Amino acid sequence: MPFRKACGPQLANSPTVIVMVGLPARGKTYISKKLTRYLNWIGVPTKVFNVGEYRREAVKHYSSYDFFRPDNEEAMKVRRQCAMAALRDVKLYLTEEGGQIAVFDATNTTRERRGMILNFAKENGFKVFFIESVCNDPNVVATNVMEVKLSSPDYRDCNSTDAMEDFMKRINCYQASYQPLDPDDYDRELSLIKVIDVGRRFLVNRVQDHIQSRIVYYLMNIHVQPRTIYLCRHGESEFNLKGRIGGDSGLSNRGKKFAEALNKFVEEQNLKDLKIWTSQLKRTIQTAEALQLPYEQWKALNEIDAGVCEEMTYEEIRDQHPEEFALRDQDKYYYRYPSGESYQDLVQRLEPVIMELERQENVLVICHQAVMRCLLAYFLDKSADEMPYLKCPLHTVLKLTPVAYGCRVESISLNIEAVNTHRDRPEEAKKGPNPLMRRNSVTPLASPEPTKKPRINSFEEHVAVSSALPGCVPQEVPTQMPGQNMNNSQKPS
Repeated sequence: MPFRKACGPQLANSPTVIVMVGLPARGKTYISKKLTRYLNWIGVPTKVFNVGEYRREAVKHYSSYDFFRPDNEEAMKVRRQCAMAALRDVKLYLTEEGGQIAVFDATNTTRERRGMILNFAKENGFKVFFIESVCNDPNVVATNVMEVKLSSPDYRDCNSTDAMEDFMKRINCYQASYQPLDPDDYDRELSLIKVIDVGRRFLVNRVQDHIQSRIVYYLMNIHVQPRTIYLCRHGESEFNLKGRIGGDSGLSNRGKKFAEALNKFVEEQNLKDLKIWTSQLKRTIQTAEALQLPYEQWKALNEIDAGVCEEMTYEEIRDQHPEEFALRDQDKYYYRYPSGESYQDLVQRLEPVIMELERQENVLVICHQAVMRCLLAYFLDKSADEMPYLKCPLHTVLKLTPVAYGCRVESISLNIEAVNTHRDRPEEAKKGPNPLMRRNSVTPLASPEPTKKPRINSFEEHVAVSSALPGCVPQEVPTQMPGQNMNNSQKPS
């Protein structure tokens, strides 16, 4: 990480501190965790710093709401110390640990506390974005307290009635000194979003960069209504039987039996207004046709593009493109097939699907192995390193049910035999990086291809242009980018 002067210029890529604001039981931690999961999934290193956890570490035994009374000076001192400890960890994460966004999850209900955070951010060259959750519906608040707060460590040895009464008094302790964000006057210069009544209404002020606009867009798409998401792959295909990747083959006989079994399974679920999504490839469409229900095709759900390796077996890839085979085993998430895609590319392609899934209620997604891994990694908060090795077997439905701070997953086999297409992480890859390692998002080293075209007219022209720019002469100048193929060859996605 480059060194940052404490009061130096604020760079366009300065780290951001997201500051949660709101009374207890307004969904701040829910938003924090969900937003962090999304940002990490799209490749932005993000971490939540929950001040309540720091407080529980400092005060081992919670007695009652008296701890949160504004006239409890000793407790106020402890709470401030906990906030400062969390901010120290925020600074460490953003300056030394490679973090890009830190979510400061606390009530932050007073201007004095928010001013302290703003000063901290200014001293360290961090941007600040406030998210305030406002909810005055007593039923929503009560439901949130019952579902989340009563199960917290604070009320481990307390019956639900006493716990509810104590927590409502705790809310009242904050209510007296609560100063909401005021984008029309006092806080008009701050970057913020107010989420009102669990997404019924939004107020956005001074969004200052791309990542803040993505955060706003995400928050405006999520909801808390009960729903179920079903993920499954297409039925076994003819290419699955032959061990070939990609392509656009139809279903095998066993694949057709799975489609029939899936139809029966969907009927048994008895879901209201079930949406069915497929890719534009034959095997998912044939699977959906058996359901005898309307379905929607998404090009974004097409399988990962294997480029020059499309329709090959892994043995053929190893024999014909040994370097590519080794590179992919070494770093499967970032590896990009020549003329094809990487898992990282696939995540970017699937972001609109995730946004629409967050807007929907009950959905069945019939997709492909790599696509299903990416979607599953989002819902289960899996890392980029784990994603390409998640097990998504054929003829199995994964039932995802959102719960308080995560997602419950249930694996349901429909008992139709199928080939196993899963490849475990090679032992060599588990040992760590090797000399073939390359930069994350650049097209990786690729086997020679005679049809590649250079970006510039000639090697001499490139050197001439580079020489005219001080300090711009490269140590090595390839005449073409590895893995780059400008031909418009037909691809399945």
